[in-house]
Amino acid sequence: MCKTLIIIPARLQASRLPQKPLAPIAGEPMIVHVWRRATESGCGEVVVATDSEEISAAVSGAGGKAVLTDPDHQSGSDRVYEALSAADPDKTCDIVVNLQGDLPTLDPALVATCVDALAPGEADIATLACEIAEEEERTNPNVVKVVGTPAGESLLRALYFTRATAPYGEGPLYHHIGIYAYRRAALERFVSMPPSTLEKREKLEQLRALEAGMRINVALVDTVPLGVDTPVDLARARGLMENPGTS
Repeated sequence: MCKTLIIIPARLQASRLPQKPLAPIAGEPMIVHVWRRATESGCGEVVVATDSEEISAAVSGAGGKAVLTDPDHQSGSDRVYEALSAADPDKTCDIVVNLQGDLPTLDPALVATCVDALAPGEADIATLACEIAEEEERTNPNVVKVVGTPAGESLLRALYFTRATAPYGEGPLYHHIGIYAYRRAALERFVSMPPSTLEKREKLEQLRALEAGMRINVALVDTVPLGVDTPVDLARARGLMENPGTS
């Protein structure tokens, strides 16, 4: 059986919501809620990779494990890879999950779904998507779309990721959910490559893998977890978690 390690990158400063990992929700920092959801997935050990002593202390105080990483990393993937090297120096882990640190209402089952999507077709990377239901999301550049071809039941093989409305014509569009499961060798290869042409143009890191010929499987799910990027998102998360059933 493959051993899985879940790593949650969390940096203190964010342009739209500074110090958001420490934002209190229902009496605990947001990063602690995400760590709990990841732990509840039952997929494997959970480690928070951070550039902040405060975040590390918050996670440790809740009973979790945190690894301090270089504050100058350009991406969450680079931070995840450094934490992987520190948390698993003997390379006993086969699968690495990169889980965003701003998903406090995450359904833990989504983590397991992402890991399971690695198996079919010998994919290098797996991720998630949900069919777009709101018309506004179809043209919103902040909603990343995945263009893929069917590869199994509720499974796509990714052909492209874009902020544009794609593909053209009648049919569903899919909202990409930024949770990734990597085979260890795939993550090592990914972080060793420079940013690619389309990655820089679309500002979507996963395009680096596709441009290099790596296979990304996409499991289709029924829900998009709330990502907290702005004060409005934070207020919504607090409403959902502090007053369940009223928001």
